[in-house]
Amino acid sequence: MAHSARLHCRQIPQLSKICTLDLHALMNRYALKIEYDGRQFVGWQRQKNGPSVQQAVEDALVGLEPEASSIVAAGRTDSGVHALGQIAHCELHSGWAPKKLREALNSKLWPEPVSVLRVALVGGEFNARFSAVERRYLYRVVSRRAPVALARGLVWHRKYELDVAAMREAARHLIGRHDFTTFRSAHCQAESPEKTLALVNVEQKSVSEGTEYRFEFRARSFLHRQVRSFVGTLERVGAGAWTPSDVLDALESRDRSRCGPVAPAHGLYLAGVRYDPDPFGD
Repeated sequence: MAHSARLHCRQIPQLSKICTLDLHALMNRYALKIEYDGRQFVGWQRQKNGPSVQQAVEDALVGLEPEASSIVAAGRTDSGVHALGQIAHCELHSGWAPKKLREALNSKLWPEPVSVLRVALVGGEFNARFSAVERRYLYRVVSRRAPVALARGLVWHRKYELDVAAMREAARHLIGRHDFTTFRSAHCQAESPEKTLALVNVEQKSVSEGTEYRFEFRARSFLHRQVRSFVGTLERVGAGAWTPSDVLDALESRDRSRCGPVAPAHGLYLAGVRYDPDPFGD
């Protein structure tokens, strides 16, 4: 974020006291709804080892306003993870109309696989990360004998059918507030392993020569790689290698070694972020 600066006005005769001017008060804050294909990025967060989504968006902002500040996102997606509705906020000196800012940013972003879907002018109290009341993730699995071609890098491919009823039964054990140590990455920096999972939904639909399974998860916040750990474990249930009660046992063990395989990043999407009130007025 841009640093606050103070302007001292001792030399103005009309002022008897030192006055200060906070440059933040002169800046306009915008919420951005962003879609991206994560395959060519090292993740959302700017890093030294490769291109990031944050870098792409910030470079576009600097192309419009050289002194644009860094941006803050609702969540830091890992390398290869996609987004249907990532939310970020930025601050600009110029008073852009939201639709014109969206068009200008998309012009600067092209041909990167990143698109600004919506822009809204928000108050200074809005924070894309800390104002979020719910985050929603989607994970896609395609089961068929033939390899996926058009959706390669966008879904997790399995060669066998999965038992939806068994996965739904297992998923019910995860809903609510729990110590999710079993499903927490060893590199997770969260202060506590306790989270409240509001919803787990497992749906299926027919696709060309196979079946797509969609896993939806909703919570205020998630642990690092928690969703991918859930999906990898539920997939084992769907494949018949685990029973639904095995998932409950793993959860209650609070032992990371009891987690199923971690599903690959490329099937995961940050599907949406909810705020109250909604900055986009939906």
